[in-house]
Amino acid sequence: QCFRALCCKGPPPARPEYDLVCIGLTGSGKTSLLSKLCSESPDSVVSTTGFSIKAVPFQNAILNVKELGGADNIRKYWSRYYQGSQGVIFVLDSASSEDDLETARNELHSALQHPQLCTLPFLILANHQDKPAARSVQEVKKYFELEPLARGKRWILQPCSLDDMEALKDSFSQLINLLEDHEAVRM
Repeated sequence: QCFRALCCKGPPPARPEYDLVCIGLTGSGKTSLLSKLCSESPDSVVSTTGFSIKAVPFQNAILNVKELGGADNIRKYWSRYYQGSQGVIFVLDSASSEDDLETARNELHSALQHPQLCTLPFLILANHQDKPAARSVQEVKKYFELEPLARGKRWILQPCSLDDMEALKDSFSQLINLLEDHEAVRM
């Protein structure tokens, strides 16, 4: 009886996998955040040109994240990579210049209204909270006009930095909950 309990359990249940797209301007910290979540050294991070895909493991899910480069000449092609996405991660540099913040705002508005993304869960990360010039989550929410624009959509706006991995992991746990709810509604 004891032997059967130890040896005949079978494999652990499979974790659900979700395909996500990660967008944001160059320098917002997309690659660094994803690398850190994958326990890779952020020292060797190079800005993404084109796109890269990372499988980010969590206890209750695996996130297959397609990170798209944020340079001017790449952003116009973002929509070609949206198909098949089940959720969106948008990273913004909360300590960036007014011009970059305005560009990020426009890109987020485009993504929230894009036909392939508009019904999907969004995790919006206000990165670089450890920098002195960082805007608070409330300032970002107001500046980006998230309340009126994203009303009725499933989204989370969270502060983050590479220094606070627990908060970052918590943000992703909240996203996983939204993804699970979204999948349950679709079925």
